[in-house]
Amino acid sequence: MLTEDGKHLYVSHEEYHGLIERLAVTVHRSGWKFDALLCLARGGLRPGDVLSRIFDKPLAILAAHSYRENAGTVQGELHIAQHISHSEPVLAGSVLLVDDLVDSGKTLQQVRQQLQTQYPAIKSLRTAVVWAKGCSVFQPDYVAEQLPSNPW
Repeated sequence: MLTEDGKHLYVSHEEYHGLIERLAVTVHRSGWKFDALLCLARGGLRPGDVLSRIFDKPLAILAAHSYRENAGTVQGELHIAQHISHSEPVLAGSVLLVDDLVDSGKTLQQVRQQLQTQYPAIKSLRTAVVWAKGCSVFQPDYVAEQLPSNPW
């Protein structure tokens, strides 16, 4: 729920999981079939886990972070892990890249570029997020809720 000032977003546990389920429905209705999910740690861990279970697809994890200052609300330098944690021998085929929020869009944009150059076995890559801020320079393929006022 947005506060009256439009700058802060407070979400209950039930609302959060409802949004993840809405995201799952959006992906399902698109008709796009994927072989695995890749979630961005930390924010994408919960949505990635839930979507992996709903679609019964393997889950891979890639750590990336840039929000460390001012209680995690100020974006600094982006760090993307060099390796993906995955139980399969190779992350390949069609992959759904999952995160909780697209803010500036820089993280999803750079991770997408890195995956395309370092993982040629990925033939198709789409992105899914729970929330997308209006200020983002990157538009994910699937979004549960748009946030045009850019709250934190």
